[in-house]
Order: sequence, then C-alpha cells, then structure tokens
Amino acid sequence: MAMENRHRAIARNSLLLANCPEDVCDSVLSRAVLRHIPRGTTIFNHGEDAHSIYIVMDGWVKLFRVTRSGAEAIVGLFTKGRSFGEAVALNHATYPVTAEAVTDVDVVQVHASHLLDLMRTRPEVSMAIISSTFAHLQSLVSQIEQLKARSGAQRVAQFLLSLAPEEAQSCTVTLPYDKILIAGRIGMKPESLSRAFQRLKCHGVTIDNNHAEIADLNSLRSFAEDDEQVGNRLPS
Repeated sequence: MAMENRHRAIARNSLLLANCPEDVCDSVLSRAVLRHIPRGTTIFNHGEDAHSIYIVMDGWVKLFRVTRSGAEAIVGLFTKGRSFGEAVALNHATYPVTAEAVTDVDVVQVHASHLLDLMRTRPEVSMAIISSTFAHLQSLVSQIEQLKARSGAQRVAQFLLSLAPEEAQSCTVTLPYDKILIAGRIGMKPESLSRAFQRLKCHGVTIDNNHAEIADLNSLRSFAEDDEQVGNRLPS
C-alpha cells in the first residue's frame, strides 16, 4: 500500500514520533511500510524476535497472552494513532505478547534498526523516544489505578474518553464489534460492561452497535474522575 499524507499525519502525532524533529519523522516514515492486515490475522507472536514497531492507522489491534488454563488475557487494545512494540523492539528483545487484528487494520510498520541508527547519531531523538516510553508507562500506571480505584462505569467512561479527540465537546467513537474485548481490556465481565453502558446513558453516552455517541465530554470526564463514585462499584 502507498502511504498517503493522512497516514503520515497520523504517524507523526503518535506517541512514537510526536516529540521527534520533523526531518527525523520524514526519515523514519520514508523507510516504513504501510500494511493492510485482514481481521483475525496475527501480526506477531509471543516469543518472536522484536524487530518492528507498529502505528495503527485504522481499525483495532489486541495484544494478549494465553494463560496456562488456555484463557486469553487481553493486555491492550490499540486503535488509530496508537503505537505498540517500542520498548522490546528498541531493546532487541522478544515480543512478550501476541498481536492480532480484531478488525481489518491498516498499520505503519517501522523498522527498529533504522530508528536505533538515528538515536545513536541524534541525541534529541533518544530524548524523544524516552518521552514516548515514559508516556506508555504513565498509561499503564493509569490502567492499574482504574482497575483498583474506579467503579466499572468509570472505567468504561475513561476508556471512551481515551478514544475521544482532544479539545472536542462531543463526539462519536468507534468501538470493536466484540465488546468482550473491551471488558477484557478494563478488567470486567461482559455482563458488567453492559450494565456500565446502561449507567452511562444518564451521562450522555448512547451505544449504537459499535459506535458510542458522547453528547458532553466534560460531563463524562467529571463522572470518570469523581471519587465519590468509587463506592458504587459494579461487580467485575
């Protein structure tokens, strides 16, 4: 697939490249590959050598591990503008999870070797990548905080807010068709997720198939951050 200007714009705003100088972004993307991956296709397997970083252009990707009992533990869900695989690819490690396209997906595949070469010769690139890694760490800490200190409805609200455009007052976001994926991502049972969606109706959230219409993002944000709601936790 040919990379278009819109793909480059999405990639440049991703955590991976957002803090990099423009000429570095151009250099990285000139060697990157835009791939279309059909639904259900494995992008990489747990234990494979990590040589690439991925930026989602469209669709949804899940990262997961299979437990000893054979159950699937979802580690992350990534959609438009989100990157994954940075830490292990830049450290010549192996992927600690499996990545799979849960819808048809377009991704930009960045070869870590080229980015590492730039980091060796351009100190500011190293600082930009460190900032990216720190942002991912903050995201993981936030996920743990949500699981331990937020009600089920608040966790769903925070998940929806993470998909909303910055500065928007209202929006419609696209969700994976399989809501079990969302439940697994935020540590809930599917039936609890359904109840959480029902509860969010009074906060301006309307679910229509795989779309969530949010009438007032500020209202939803206030609910998600309200510490008084923690005592009203839905069973997970």
